[in-house]
Order: sequence, then C-alpha cells, then structure tokens
Amino acid sequence: MFAGGLRKDGEAWTTGPRIAFGCLGQGLHPLFPNVVLHVLEAAEPGPTALIQAGIHGDEIAGVHALEELLEEGLTPERGRLLVIPCMNPPAYRARARAAPGGLDLNRSFPGDAAAPEVEKRLARIYMNLVLAERPALMATLHESMKRHHPSFPISFGQTLTYGVEPRPAIIDRVIARLNTSLESAYETWAPHYYPVATSSTEVIVDALGQDNLVGVCVETWMGFELKRRVVMQKAVVRHLLTDLGML
Repeated sequence: MFAGGLRKDGEAWTTGPRIAFGCLGQGLHPLFPNVVLHVLEAAEPGPTALIQAGIHGDEIAGVHALEELLEEGLTPERGRLLVIPCMNPPAYRARARAAPGGLDLNRSFPGDAAAPEVEKRLARIYMNLVLAERPALMATLHESMKRHHPSFPISFGQTLTYGVEPRPAIIDRVIARLNTSLESAYETWAPHYYPVATSSTEVIVDALGQDNLVGVCVETWMGFELKRRVVMQKAVVRHLLTDLGML
C-alpha cells in the first residue's frame, strides 16, 4: 500500500493502491522505497504509539531491538502501534551517523517534499505520517558513545531524553521500572532534558503540542555489549507501551 512517499521528481511512489495516512490498515507499508512501516492494531481501542530506530545508522541496538520484538510477535492488546525498525537504511548499511555524502536525517526536520536531498524528503513524509496519525507517544531509539553525567549536558547514554518542561510523567515511571532490573550500577537510567530545535522529536512535539504527544529519545550507552544494549532497548519499548495501557 502507498503511504504518502514522493520521488525526487514529485511523483508518488506507487506500490499499490494509494491510501491516506491515518487509514493505514494492519500490515506492512512502504513509508519510502526502502523504509518499512509496520502497523499493528488491537481489537480493543486505545492510544496510538509510534516507535522508530536507525535514524542514525551507527546506532544499531534499536534497529535490532525492534526487529527482534516484531519477530517475537509484539502485538498491542489495545490501540494502534506503528513501528519503523530502520529509518535510514543507507546510513545503517554504512554504520555511520548519516549516509555517505548525505545529511543528518535527525537534523532535517520538518523536511521538504520537493527538496533534492533524500533526507529532507523522507523527513517531510515522516512528519506527514505523524501529523495524520497523531500518536500519544513517539519514541526514537538512539545510542551514545558517552555515558550520561548531569554535569555534562551533551552526554546521553542510559537516559530517556526529552525536550519539554515540565518533564512528561511517563519518563519517571519507566525509568523507575528499568532501574529494578540492572546488571550493574553503570546501567542506571536517568531522565535528561536536552531540547534540539531541528530534531525529529522536538519538531514533531512542537507541531502537535506537548499536551497531545510525548516525545522521547531512548539512549543506551555503547560501552555495553551490543547484546545487552538490545535487551535494554527492548525493555524500554515494552515499559513505554505498558505504561500507555497498550500491553
């Protein structure tokens, strides 16, 4: 099914009948030629949540976590769950923050459907998706080479990072649950206020309003083994969805 993608020449990507955002049914939908959106719907009504990873290609634990959760049969009991395991496949293949010669996708928002840069076009399509679906939660799975310390604002690892004040209450609840299952004190999670005006999270929360949408960046520290980081990312996703009443 077509989900609103645009080619460079402005024509629609056509992979089947065209339908509007907000009407996407259960299953897989191409958000962009190689960016797949999984739509998982419960029989019981509830909130909508959107979770994506791989917007930076060198932050791979989140991609693995979402792929594993889907393989394990992640299904909401209530509401509607949208999952994009890898937002930036060219950067992910290169294991780099951005695709070779490309822009930082997470600094390309709100995007431009007519721009020559693929990142700006994809950012606009993603914005259109969020504006149509109006999720209650948008989570982006990231990683950091720096472990968080309150004295250093640009350190991120082991945080749920947000960009609005007051801090959304869900962040403290999820952190409390995460901190009951640590393998070492270094895994301790913390909240981290760090607004970035051009990031996907901040631009989208700004557009929908912080009373309507919680935007959170999940940051695991790359100092841990990949296998452990994947476990932690999966736990965050499950805790977030459980807190929303979806699991």
